[in-house]
Amino acid sequence: MDSELSNIDICRVCRSEGLPDRPLFHPCICTGSIKWIHQECLTQWMKYSHKEYCELCGYRFSFTPIYSPDMPRRLPLKDLVSGLLSSILTTVKYWFHYTLVAVAWTGIVPLTACRIYRALFKGSIDGILSLPFDMLSTENLTSDTFQGCFVVICTLFAFAGLVWLREQIIHGGGPEWMQREDDDVRVRLAPLNNNEAEPLALVPEQNIAEPEPVAVAPENPEFPEDAEMNANEDNNWIPMEWDRAAEEITWERLLGLDGSLKFIEHVFWVISLNTLFIIIFAYSPYHMGLWTLHISNMTEYASASHFEGLLTTLVGYCSVGFLFLFFHRIAHFLGFQKAKRVLALGYIVVKVSLLSVLEIGVLPLVCGWWLDICSLSMFDATLKDRESSFSAAPGTSVFIHWLIGMVYVYYFASFVLLLREILRPGVLWFLKNFNDPDFSPVQEMIHLPILQHIRKLLISAVIFGSAVLLMLWLPIRIIKWLLPNFLPYSVYLNNETQVNELSLELMLLQVILPALLEQSHTRIWLKGLVRNWCRAVSWILGIHSYLLGESDGVVNRDQNNEQNNPNQQDGGLGAAHQALFMMEPPTGFQPYTKPSFFMGRLVGLLISVCISLVIASVFALTVPVWLGRKVMALWLAGGPTVVTLIAKNTPQEQLNEVKVHELYTAACGLYVGWLTARAISLVLSWLPQGRAAMIERLKQWCVLGLKTVVASFLLLWVIPLLFGLLFELVVIVPLRVPIHQTPILFIWQDWALGVLYTKIACAVTMMGPEWFLRNAIEQAYRDGIRQMQLRLIIENLALPVIVCFGLALSVPYVIAHSIVPLFVSSFQLRNLIARKIYPFLLLMIFLLVFISFQIRQFKNLYEHIKNDKYLVGQRLVNYNHRKKRDSTT
Repeated sequence: MDSELSNIDICRVCRSEGLPDRPLFHPCICTGSIKWIHQECLTQWMKYSHKEYCELCGYRFSFTPIYSPDMPRRLPLKDLVSGLLSSILTTVKYWFHYTLVAVAWTGIVPLTACRIYRALFKGSIDGILSLPFDMLSTENLTSDTFQGCFVVICTLFAFAGLVWLREQIIHGGGPEWMQREDDDVRVRLAPLNNNEAEPLALVPEQNIAEPEPVAVAPENPEFPEDAEMNANEDNNWIPMEWDRAAEEITWERLLGLDGSLKFIEHVFWVISLNTLFIIIFAYSPYHMGLWTLHISNMTEYASASHFEGLLTTLVGYCSVGFLFLFFHRIAHFLGFQKAKRVLALGYIVVKVSLLSVLEIGVLPLVCGWWLDICSLSMFDATLKDRESSFSAAPGTSVFIHWLIGMVYVYYFASFVLLLREILRPGVLWFLKNFNDPDFSPVQEMIHLPILQHIRKLLISAVIFGSAVLLMLWLPIRIIKWLLPNFLPYSVYLNNETQVNELSLELMLLQVILPALLEQSHTRIWLKGLVRNWCRAVSWILGIHSYLLGESDGVVNRDQNNEQNNPNQQDGGLGAAHQALFMMEPPTGFQPYTKPSFFMGRLVGLLISVCISLVIASVFALTVPVWLGRKVMALWLAGGPTVVTLIAKNTPQEQLNEVKVHELYTAACGLYVGWLTARAISLVLSWLPQGRAAMIERLKQWCVLGLKTVVASFLLLWVIPLLFGLLFELVVIVPLRVPIHQTPILFIWQDWALGVLYTKIACAVTMMGPEWFLRNAIEQAYRDGIRQMQLRLIIENLALPVIVCFGLALSVPYVIAHSIVPLFVSSFQLRNLIARKIYPFLLLMIFLLVFISFQIRQFKNLYEHIKNDKYLVGQRLVNYNHRKKRDSTT
């Protein structure tokens, strides 16, 4: 009986047998008990899983259409025309709708934001009254639209910042003084919770053995305590309706991409919110700043700064913050609790905004200016040069200095994080620990007083400025004293070099910098160097316990977290300061043995740090640039050249050195140094394995090196060169070179541009559909260098691409210079054909692709019309296991 039941075919979803009206199918490669399934069960599973293939075997299910018996063999012309017109009308409808959506969000919203902003800041009633007519004006549409996009982005950031700050206040609480005032209010209002109870006396916590239960007052319709009941009802709201509303509002519906016209209402609300935010966050602070500057007689200084609007707005925010604080005190004195709460939140918003501007904007800008000032002699520049460049383009100058300062602050913070992995926990108590999970800059801005924030910013500025003096200004003076002819650096473009500067820049961005930045060996080497320096200095000064602790500086981040003891209160001065900054007990502090003459040893440590920074900076500013200059001199094959000058009718010979931008020489020197250090470290790692193993490893790396050279030559030289040449002949030459001039091809520049084109083509290929070229690129990326399959790279990747590019370059050339002269005798016509044949063939290829695409689209339209009119159902197709078995045998 069991054997008979086991032989019955059942559906693998519903576990039911097949019936005449519900037969079983075997649509995939699966065999055994999971082979069979009902068509209804499969379609239901496909509906919920959103998959069209079997999860077990990966075979894609197929269905055969079932048409009506009266369907003709060929569709009549009437059906084709009606279906085509219906598709055209649907396309036009969607085209108009999406055009309206694009015009609304990328045209109307930013244009209205820009012109409302301009009308408000005109400062006259005429500007506001003429605003409706300015909205309909067609002048300066492009510039106003771009400016309006910037205004809309600012308002969106302001809205997102307010929401985020609200969440921070909800989760982390407000400042201590704000919570203290709220607690006082609760204490004063506590007796009102019971109209018969006596006021509760505030007694020390240690005298209370157990809190007494508080009696609840009976309901009294004549007494107003109902406010509390209403508040409780408001707090016990059910979020189901809100969740349903949130589910209904999607990005498609919000932007109008769902085909409906509800987005017009959203556009109106966005315009209204833009106007409101412009008035609140720009117009009001700006006029408050004007009033403040006028009272303090500082309007002329703001006008001479080239950033009058920005500085006036910042002064206005400061004035608004003081007004919030002043009225908050008045509301506290008068007992206006709601007004006091609103004013306190407004003060927090202004405070966090100004502190964010100081930390993210002003501090990096000051660091960038200080870096520029300390490095003027390195580039043979003066303060007058910088002043003239600032006067010519103040916005560009400020942005460049801010960007340089941000990079400097980022790498300074990265180096501090590396030091925390080496030094004893607690040594760097005066610096922020960004890896601390409890550290939150926004919470610090909310809770700490503003004077303490300013003090911390001044300390940070002093630290950053001192580091710049030690790592830049003093090393430059030492280099000019030791090597008078080494500086200044060449930072100007030179047109006399045989290599285009664009090619060198692309080489730097596409080859050298990715190789330097994507490797983790540099950080490991730097960490080991710093650790060895700390060991040596701590041994000389006798402060090993203070500097590295008992674990010799090998404490990782997990061990640091394990050593964090929040109950430890005897951490010393460092732990006390850290607790003061974090408003928490000392954490992450490890005790140490204090030697004799401790302060003198710390002074010696600071002197050692300063001397080491100066020596390291001198080495970093000279060795990579010197090495890069030597390599560039050999590479460019320019070296010293003899230039004939005519002065007073007397020929003189002067040795003129071809100079390259020092950015390229420094990058080239760093790359060569990194390769040398990597090779040395690799050889040193082989030494403990013995001579035989070292020789075997050397053989393996030689073979791998030869494979890498071959693959690099094909993928990084041949293909980019062919790509660059083809693009030059197809696009650049027909557009830029006149017909009566002979085009000159620069191989080096074409190769450098070809590298960029190849990377773009690879990115587009990886984002496109699955085909053989994408599979080959993915396979080569997965294998890497150590598991490289050179044969597969050549056969599946390099050879097809090279053949395609080679045919695209050679076939038009042969036609233009070998076949055309047999039939055309005119030189001008042959020259025209030779110049236009590459873009003509590209146009023909595009035309063929377009025609084939339209043919496929027409076939799809034909099937769509036929299915709409005559399709009655679909039937699941069985997989032919016997055919598969015969093909395998």
